[in-house]
Amino acid sequence: MSNAAKVSAFLDKAQVFYFLTTDGDQPKGRPFGFHMLVDDVLYFGCGTFKNVFRQLTANPRVEVLAMNGGEFMRYDGAAKVVRDDALLAKVRQAMPQIMELYDKNGWEMGLFFLENGHAEIRGMLDLKEEFDV
Repeated sequence: MSNAAKVSAFLDKAQVFYFLTTDGDQPKGRPFGFHMLVDDVLYFGCGTFKNVFRQLTANPRVEVLAMNGGEFMRYDGAAKVVRDDALLAKVRQAMPQIMELYDKNGWEMGLFFLENGHAEIRGMLDLKEEFDV
């Protein structure tokens, strides 16, 4: 299993994970649920009209935090925005109701992945696994 697939599998098990950005000097976190592994690249998405998208374009250094049972994962890197109609079509297949809402309101889905990613899977007291993604 590739490192990107390991991160994706952990996020699948966690179901909800937290996406962390900064707004100026203030940390910001919010729950996310959508991620998509395509050609061994782990993509995330959110509306381009949302504060989180503005924050990750202003400061691309971000972190994902997820918990699964007694383990947690930290995955950080630099958000790289991509514009790709084929990827967006895959998002439409994965989340048709959300994308219908976006279309109805004229919203745009912003897709991105983390460059130079690094992940740690930990127990409360120990490091289980650490790798670059």
